[in-house]
Amino acid sequence: MLTSYLIVCPLVFLAGFVDAIGGGGGLISLPAYLFAGLPAHAAVATNKFSSSIGTAVSTARYCKHGHADWGLAVYSIPLAILGAQLGSRLALIVSDEVFKIMLLVMLPIIALYVLLHKNLEPNPDKVISRKKQILAVIVASLTIGLYDGFYGPGTGTFQLLVYTGVCSLPVLKAAGNTKLANLASNLSALFVFLLSGRVNLPLGCAAAVFSIAGHYVGAGAAMKNGTKLVRIIVLSVITLLFVKVLVEAITGSAFLG
Repeated sequence: MLTSYLIVCPLVFLAGFVDAIGGGGGLISLPAYLFAGLPAHAAVATNKFSSSIGTAVSTARYCKHGHADWGLAVYSIPLAILGAQLGSRLALIVSDEVFKIMLLVMLPIIALYVLLHKNLEPNPDKVISRKKQILAVIVASLTIGLYDGFYGPGTGTFQLLVYTGVCSLPVLKAAGNTKLANLASNLSALFVFLLSGRVNLPLGCAAAVFSIAGHYVGAGAAMKNGTKLVRIIVLSVITLLFVKVLVEAITGSAFLG
């Protein structure tokens, strides 16, 4: 039992740190729960418990410092919830192989975009109308929320790229809005997991403390180091996610999914 805590807690801290900056913390925390010996459903549920609590902290810190566009959040939050609900139901009837193939095509393109754009901050000369921003948020929140419910890893990273690249939001405000949408979909899924009794509460509560610390430190680091740190984290997450999906496609394993 002690070994499980020693494996999970430090990795959950690291996951929270990464997730608060550029998303993708689940690529670290979910395998940690699985490696600690939790059954797959319990690992997913307990990971959602600790990550939701941590996400609430980083979200609050971004919002406290004014890094959120509430005019866009009123659209993203309910649609992220709806998308996650649809995605979780879709996962019950459709194989995830289609999504994995799509990701194998999409991820190198996204990585190339980030590499070519040395600064994730939007071009000040690029003017995006409010209607176009809202439309982009509506489409992205629903589709990425659906992906989050269906598959999950990298959700925050995809949302961050939409907010910076399509909506032309400053990177910290984009991160704040990403956290708001993530928190909404996470809490929606967590509600289902709690009702199912799959959450390992003792381990989840201990890990939540480390998740809170990781998210708090990560959000602070992003605010201090800005775009440079976010860009490094985003590229790292995309690379890890691509390797994960590629290995699963080759081996037929969904160990990390």
